[in-house]
Amino acid sequence: MADAIVFNGGARGNWKVLRQGAIKGAGLGNVAFVDRGTKGDAGASWTLSGVTSNLRYTNASEKKVLDATPSVLARPGATRAALIPITKSAAWWAMAQDERRAVLEDKSRHIAIGSDYLSAVSRQLVHCRDQVGAPFDFLTWFEFKPEDEARFDELLVKLRATPEWGFIDREVELRLEKAA
Repeated sequence: MADAIVFNGGARGNWKVLRQGAIKGAGLGNVAFVDRGTKGDAGASWTLSGVTSNLRYTNASEKKVLDATPSVLARPGATRAALIPITKSAAWWAMAQDERRAVLEDKSRHIAIGSDYLSAVSRQLVHCRDQVGAPFDFLTWFEFKPEDEARFDELLVKLRATPEWGFIDREVELRLEKAA
């Protein structure tokens, strides 16, 4: 069963915004905090929501690697996070699933690259493309220790240099720190 995940940006929340900005396309309204939970907040400046889902492009051998190093959120010491909402292009969605898989993994090595960082960076993919009016296709959530932020930055550089990122129409990045 899919779990609903909600991100509320505003004046309060469980994660303090250290910086935010548009990587490609329009940004989001600037906020001081992001609250990650399961309910919307009427007082929020913006709310983004979606659901966790099954693995869509992962083959059996890749799943074994992912299962061997599970991505556990709220690890001790993981007081830094990043919320990166992404919208992919119409050209991406016009391809058949096997064609998207070929770009994602065969050409871009997205899963393989991400797997190299699982010991330091926890991640959760939230799907929102099928929600009516959703401004993003995916909400990507990452948690890591402050001393692993350079590894996270390295991961982003590698992923953004792949052919897959040619299909990104909109990307926003928020860097966060666990609120006291």
